Amino acid sequence: MTLFDQISLDIQKAMKAKDKVRLETLRNIKKEFLEAKTAPGSDGTLSDEKGLKIIQKLVKQGKDDAQLFKTNNRQALADESMAQVEVMEEYLPKQMSEADIEAKVKEIIASLGASSMKDMGKVMKEANKEMAGRAEGRVISGIVRKLLA
Repeated sequence: MTLFDQISLDIQKAMKAKDKVRLETLRNIKKEFLEAKTAPGSDGTLSDEKGLKIIQKLVKQGKDDAQLFKTNNRQALADESMAQVEVMEEYLPKQMSEADIEAKVKEIIASLGASSMKDMGKVMKEANKEMAGRAEGRVISGIVRKLLA
């Protein structure tokens, strides 16, 4: 079952359970999926990899929104945003811990023979490819900078 099909099925379950937060969140994800499928230059299909990237983008937006709401003393909206993020995170692979990310980055640095900040681009490209969906880019970037400095 593809990620798109799973989301569609879970929308039906959320409707039956009358879970408004889950339903709204899943409908938003499906809307983004449909837009990606019908975008100019798209072949009309949506791979699970693309779907995961879309969900990651939505999670990041949700967290940013929640932070903004907290800053502006809008706790109810921040809580709602974080509730939606929790629903979206159920569809993402388990996130790696910082220790795991650091170990993987050290392995990548050793395999590429990187030794200075000049090699950061190469290391980041490989790290993002290997840890796609399991680690945030800014966390990877911070660890790469620390290890190459």
